[in-house]
Amino acid sequence: MSRAPLWRAIVALAAVALSLYIALTQSARLGLDLRGGTQIVLETKDSPTTKADAASTDRALEVLRQRVDALGVSEPGIARSGEKRIIVELPGVQDPRKAAEVIGRTAQLTVHPVTGESAVKGTTKPAADGSRTLPDPERPGNHLTLGPTALTGQGVKDAEATLDQQSLAGWIVSLDFRKEAGDTWARITGDAACAPQNSPERRVAITLDDKIISAPGVNQGVACKTGITGGSTQITGDFDQAEARDLAALVKGGALPVPVDVVEQRTVGPTLGADAIEASTTAAIIGIALTALFITVVYRLMGVLASFALALYGLISYAALVALGATLTLPGLAGFVLAIGMAVDANVLVFERAREEYLGVRSTDLAKPVRTGFAKAWSAVVDSNVTTLLAAGLLFFFATGPVKGFGITLSIGVLASMVTALVITRVLADFAVGRGFVRKRPGLTGIAATGRVRTWLARRKPNLVRHRRRWLGASGLLVAVAIAGIALRGLEFGVEFTGGRLVEYSTSKPVDADTARGAVADAGFPRAVVQESGDGDITVRTERLTDTEQQQVKTALEGPGGTVTVERDEMIGPSLGNELRQKALIALGIAVAAQLIYLSVRFRWTLAAAAVSAMVHDVLLVVGLFAWLGKPVDSVFLAALLTVIGYSVNDTVVVFDRVREVRRRDPRGDLAATANHAVVQTLPRTVNTGMGALFILTALAVLGGDSLADFSLALIAGVLVGMASTVFTAVPIAVALEHRNPAPPPSRSGRSGGSGRSGEVPDGYSPLEARRRRERGTGAVV
Repeated sequence: MSRAPLWRAIVALAAVALSLYIALTQSARLGLDLRGGTQIVLETKDSPTTKADAASTDRALEVLRQRVDALGVSEPGIARSGEKRIIVELPGVQDPRKAAEVIGRTAQLTVHPVTGESAVKGTTKPAADGSRTLPDPERPGNHLTLGPTALTGQGVKDAEATLDQQSLAGWIVSLDFRKEAGDTWARITGDAACAPQNSPERRVAITLDDKIISAPGVNQGVACKTGITGGSTQITGDFDQAEARDLAALVKGGALPVPVDVVEQRTVGPTLGADAIEASTTAAIIGIALTALFITVVYRLMGVLASFALALYGLISYAALVALGATLTLPGLAGFVLAIGMAVDANVLVFERAREEYLGVRSTDLAKPVRTGFAKAWSAVVDSNVTTLLAAGLLFFFATGPVKGFGITLSIGVLASMVTALVITRVLADFAVGRGFVRKRPGLTGIAATGRVRTWLARRKPNLVRHRRRWLGASGLLVAVAIAGIALRGLEFGVEFTGGRLVEYSTSKPVDADTARGAVADAGFPRAVVQESGDGDITVRTERLTDTEQQQVKTALEGPGGTVTVERDEMIGPSLGNELRQKALIALGIAVAAQLIYLSVRFRWTLAAAAVSAMVHDVLLVVGLFAWLGKPVDSVFLAALLTVIGYSVNDTVVVFDRVREVRRRDPRGDLAATANHAVVQTLPRTVNTGMGALFILTALAVLGGDSLADFSLALIAGVLVGMASTVFTAVPIAVALEHRNPAPPPSRSGRSGGSGRSGEVPDGYSPLEARRRRERGTGAVV
């Protein structure tokens, strides 16, 4: 007897137990929109070489963003205010004062040869070449004379805090140099190795902001004029874990182009009100309940088991996010809820294949069709999820800011979905069909029924691919309309992309953020970000605000707040700046290219090109819809658009997996007929998966309030367009490309499957189709 079921059960139990422990012992880190956080206002100052202006402040802002990311603070808010100020908002920071100290350091890293030592204090001000005298950190009272600057932080490619493997007690910072810097490091250490043992000239000093943080001596084993090769080194200095992490973040983020001063630090409230959060939570619960009810009605006992597995999927995903310290925002939570609906997909794939197997053989043995269903759904589940993981991983490695955070969340969701569908659902399904009560009543399982969609398809026998030129024409027309909307109406970029105006008001009477938010919305500014700031003040942040409109906001606040005074009125820059947008686009381009390569390897380049074309089609239609409707394009929309990309490729891969399966059995068959067969066979899965996602999205759109309305609209459009584009865009493009670039003919030794004795069925052929063919007295393959 195979031990695989036992191992699956052990893995499932371990995953659930660990997730439950993490969920009960650790709390989630909530974002600025749900809990608020700390606001730090920095002001740039002139340096001896650089003037503090808007350009240098923007460069400093990008350095600060990288530092915040390296410190592990996700979903921060960073924007330029005026010409010289930077507003940094950090969610859930335990020690705001320490965070401000680390963020605000100039962090100018330099490496110097040591030319001597002195007992007297020399000049700490660097000469033109960077040489100076600084205190020796290893010998109090002693000073080291440093030669000219040989390396700066710009030569460091990466920095990471690691445990000292020799002492296993302290922490060090490992540095990886770029190619030229690595050669320079070898030259510096090679020159130092020529000095006598224990002499100061044998040391190399690493300084940070005019302070020596490490001055190690070159080991005796290093050859003179050869130095330490390999392009890496370590900074030691009796660091604890937090100190090593902060130092690595500073070095990795780079030096600020101009120094900054912390001019203000305060606590800010959440940008969303309690009513909005409560409405969104209610909508999410209702949506998940409707999805669970739907799959229970369609798949009966298997649907109940899948609903339970989805609950465990939510637990595993949540525990993984908490364990990684991810920050949960409202759009992130909405995406998390949507992922539960989309995780239905893997279960539906398995159950539909099990239905085909059972209906093909009409056996009383339920275990075999369930086993075969999992086996045949494996390739589709793996390929669809791997393409999504490729995109998520590249977004994580190449993007920054919220796009990078989305990559983490998406990766966790995909991995958790595979674990629940292929391990937990499998354990539950194997246990259920093994019970005698269930074996005697196969109708309870849901796999013994044909299903309404499959019954309708069997009766109508639609040929959806026959009119492929019409479908491509309609798709082209829709794309043209979308592009026209983008070109003629333009995109309504939100304050994160365009910047805007920030006004802070103080009131004579206490006003909570929810009341102020309602007053500002009634005044005609429903998109304004309103939050409490400092000691009872109210800040209003919006895209474009004239002086007259600012006065309207002030008048609106006078109703609940009495006398209103403007405490601060500044123009703010975009929190999603040019560099972040550029990195996000580069990451997205690389991700699409990686998906194209993977799909070309797994399928064929024609099918891969068709899948990517359908994805671009879906993205253009969603963006065009928002252009025509005048909806805001902000970070929430960006998250929705990235989700649409993942859903589109996922849906197309499932159909192409069936095409690949049929072509392996009949490589000489007509691709149009094969593609139509694949579309019809997978259409029940497409409809059921789409319905599961749409139940949740509709609940979020109707009941979730204004905060999630646009997010839900983008995803509803994306799901509907994604379902349609697979059939009416991806498949027709694949057929057209195959006709122009046909696959090489199969070898004679390959299996044809195109003929056979009556009643014979090619290996791997759908049992349902096989039974129908046998009933007609032919073994021909479609």
